[in-house]
Amino acid sequence: MKYLVLGNKGQLGREFEDTFIQKGYDFSAYDIDKVDISNYKDIKSLIESVNPGIIINCAAYNQVDAAESDYYSAMKANYTGPLNLVNISTDRKIKLLHFSTDYVYDGGKSEPYNEDDEANPLSIYAKSKYMGERAVLENSDKSLVLRVSWVFGKGRQNFIYRLLQWAGKNPELKIVTDEISVPTWTGSIVEICMKSLEQGLSGLYCSPNSASASRYDWAVKAMKILGKDIKIIPCKSEIFDLPAKRPGYSVMTNQRISETLSIEIPEWHEVLNSFLQNEII
Repeated sequence: MKYLVLGNKGQLGREFEDTFIQKGYDFSAYDIDKVDISNYKDIKSLIESVNPGIIINCAAYNQVDAAESDYYSAMKANYTGPLNLVNISTDRKIKLLHFSTDYVYDGGKSEPYNEDDEANPLSIYAKSKYMGERAVLENSDKSLVLRVSWVFGKGRQNFIYRLLQWAGKNPELKIVTDEISVPTWTGSIVEICMKSLEQGLSGLYCSPNSASASRYDWAVKAMKILGKDIKIIPCKSEIFDLPAKRPGYSVMTNQRISETLSIEIPEWHEVLNSFLQNEII
C-alpha cells in the first residue's frame, strides 16, 4: 500500500512521515511549497503521478485568530482543499483520511461531546474546518474524518512550544482556566489512524487522548514534568481579548472509536510526560 501524506511540514504530518520512515512504509509526502491542495489541477496531477492507495490530509490553515481577518486563506485550505481531495479520491477509488477539530462545537455542553452532538462553530477557523469535514463526509461514504483537539508534537504550532517560549522570557505566566478540552499527542493520533485504516473504518470519529484539562492544568503539568520553576497564574480568557471566539468547553469523548478498534487510548498527561521526558520538541 502506498501512502500520500499532505501537509508533511506540520506537526501531525511530521509524525506520520517519521512513523512511515521508521516502519519502512512506501509513501510520498508534500507540503504547500510543493503543491496547494486548493488548486484542483495541481493536486489532481500529483495524485495521478503518485497513485497512492491512501491519502492522509494533514494540510490545514490552523491560525485561529488570523483567520478572522483572512477568511479566504482559511477557506482555501480547510474547505476547498478537502473538497478537491474527496472528489479526486472518490473518482480514483483512493481512501481519504482527513482531520477536523473540537472547535466545531460551541462549548454549550457540560459533559464530553460525541459524534452525534450538533456542531455550531464560533469562529472563521472553526467554520472552515466544519465545512471541510462536511465536504468530505457528504461526498464519500468511504472516507474517514477524525476530530482531534489541542494537538501537540514536534513543531512550533502548538501550545507546549509557545508555553516554553513564554517561560524562557518570563518568571510568571498567566494561563486561562476557562478553556477546557483534551490535549492530544500526534503520536497517539497516528497510532489511532493506522489502526483505523487497518480495520477499514469510514465516517466521523472523535479521536482525542483520554481525560480533560484546562489550559492552566496543561501548563502546570508541563512545567512540573520539566522541573521548571515558573509561576503559573490562573486567569480568565477575556483578559487577552483575542479576535477569534473559542468554545469554553470542547472536551470530546473517544469512546466510540476506542470501542470500535478495541483499544485503550492513553490519558493526555501520560503521553505528555513521555513526550517531554524524551526531549523531542
